[in-house]
Amino acid sequence: MTTPTIVLKSGRDRSVRRRHPRLFANAIKEVQGRPKDGDVVDVVSNAGEWLARGVINQQSRTAVRLLTWNPNEVVDESLWRRRARAAVQRRLEDPLLAETNARRLIYGESDGMPGVIADQYADCIVIEFGTMLALRWKEALLAELRALLNPRHIVIHGDDERLRYEFGGRLPRWATLALESEPIEQPMVAVREGNLRFWVNVAGGQKTGFYLDQRDNRARVARYCKGAEVLNVFAYTGAFGIYALANGARRVVNVDVSAEALELSKHNVTLNFPNLEPERWEVVCEDAFDNLSARYYNDERYDVVILDPPKFAHHFSQVSRAARAYKEINRLGLLLVKPGGILATFSCTGLVDAKKFQESVLGAALEAEREVQIVERLSQASDHPVSLFFPESDYLKGLICRVLQ
Repeated sequence: MTTPTIVLKSGRDRSVRRRHPRLFANAIKEVQGRPKDGDVVDVVSNAGEWLARGVINQQSRTAVRLLTWNPNEVVDESLWRRRARAAVQRRLEDPLLAETNARRLIYGESDGMPGVIADQYADCIVIEFGTMLALRWKEALLAELRALLNPRHIVIHGDDERLRYEFGGRLPRWATLALESEPIEQPMVAVREGNLRFWVNVAGGQKTGFYLDQRDNRARVARYCKGAEVLNVFAYTGAFGIYALANGARRVVNVDVSAEALELSKHNVTLNFPNLEPERWEVVCEDAFDNLSARYYNDERYDVVILDPPKFAHHFSQVSRAARAYKEINRLGLLLVKPGGILATFSCTGLVDAKKFQESVLGAALEAEREVQIVERLSQASDHPVSLFFPESDYLKGLICRVLQ
């Protein structure tokens, strides 16, 4: 049977030749054949040169998810399973992951599996689906992960925003059914990172339950926390603060808008430091911007301020607003750092690149009238590898800054 063919407009083949895995609808000149959404299609240049092969979705502006640039490679469920197996094996062999049982097993396009995020938390796997393609081959993925790791539970999440984009604004019934998980009796799973342990809510936490991408950064920031008073903002379940305590922080104040997350942070403290003096771990449930402003006007100052906010922009139209938000939160953070102290600041907004993020921190330093040096640049952990062909996979930026005066 002849594979349907996507013919590109003249001059619109550059991204495909550069192996970018997303082909947008506005680059397509013609669809030859009558493919149904989810079918395999070949992509050719305007002159008819074969370029790539992928899976079509005519409901989305990302019309084709490209999967291979090898004309002899068959795109089917067996390819999906092979890529899942290879991705898991890479994590199991990664020396940087040897001391943890919480790791990202599959990272979407970076592992050749668009729309799949799979995270392991001890004997539980949490999978987040974000594309029609991923949902179509869900069962093949689940079978492969069960065969490889024999997990006690597999919990399924849907990336609602991406899936609505995939299906033209509304999920069909089959997709909704595909996102249903089997019941899990105990949604809390204890995981370890080196000598530290953390409770993870695999059923209802942010992302898949824990910020695995910050694993290495937690340890690097903690090195500046010995004997320090630490303000941990957007604390979530307190992981940065736990690392700070483990490295000898005198006191950690955790600020987050989620009371549930802060309650879990208390359990994490008990898990790691059962005899910790209560005054060394404080939680405050409040909006971060409001809380930092109030602390500044109350003349509070800290040796280390950690800012790890959520994504501030989901679309290009929100980038300017996000840059302003980064400048404001960093301005407030810088005002609270003692002279000679440390600001550790992060952005997980992929649409705000490292240059723009640094410019926001520069603007914050100017407005706060603080003299600031960058002493370390941070990125995402090794189980979140960056594909050279998919720069969007490089999303986490971090700066450790010394505030001189």
